[in-house]
Amino acid sequence: MDYSTEELMVVAAAREIKDHEVVFVGMRLPILAFSVAKKTHAPNAIGLFEDGIIRDEPSAELLYTMGDPPNILGSCWCTSTNHLMYLMQQGYVKAGFIGGAEIDMYGNINTSYIGDFHNPKVKLPGSGGAADIASLSQRLLVIMNHEKKRLRHKVDYITSVGYGSGGSYRSDVGLPRGGVGALITNLGILRPDEETKELKLDSYHPGVTIEKIQAETGWELKAFNSVKETPPPTSEELAIIRSIDPQGFWTGRKERRAL
Repeated sequence: MDYSTEELMVVAAAREIKDHEVVFVGMRLPILAFSVAKKTHAPNAIGLFEDGIIRDEPSAELLYTMGDPPNILGSCWCTSTNHLMYLMQQGYVKAGFIGGAEIDMYGNINTSYIGDFHNPKVKLPGSGGAADIASLSQRLLVIMNHEKKRLRHKVDYITSVGYGSGGSYRSDVGLPRGGVGALITNLGILRPDEETKELKLDSYHPGVTIEKIQAETGWELKAFNSVKETPPPTSEELAIIRSIDPQGFWTGRKERRAL
């Protein structure tokens, strides 16, 4: 059996979700990741969707947006975004998924401006709820493509704070919890150093070399001593993804790797 890079990213994200956790699901690949986690190792996880939907089971049908009718059908609670933010402020959200245009070596994320703030080359959509998720969830899970222009030594603008300048930055500025727990890319998985909070390579995907990952990173990327190959998806995990997204709308399934 073969699989796409996106399917591997979904599985890697799903494995970050622990049983009984409350998870701010987000859009695109995290929707599938929540479903895979629920149907494999985390049956008691609870999913929060930014438009105010709370689910204790994944949608039975493919979701193109968070507010699609299949996400409302069978949900535990259809409320407001504010109510979800209140839960996050109280510390109930264990993991929150977001993406970004740029991320730096300390996990700070930019979704606002490319280039100079006063005269940007590109104006991006902005925060949405991402800054809140990054500030208030117990840990942040980031999914994005791994390119040198995206993984920057320093982002052009901090929309969603990670570990700031590293070390004890978050506690120093009054953020009692949170920070990037994992950066999942199409090439590998990065995690923060326990002390410095600098993102380091934890695993490389099958068929990808450490050298390639380092070449596509905008800072001198270090690797943990325990760096390893990312375990490929199992047949069960792939079957779940493809039962939810049979046409490959989110996963594409254009690039395949042999198991």
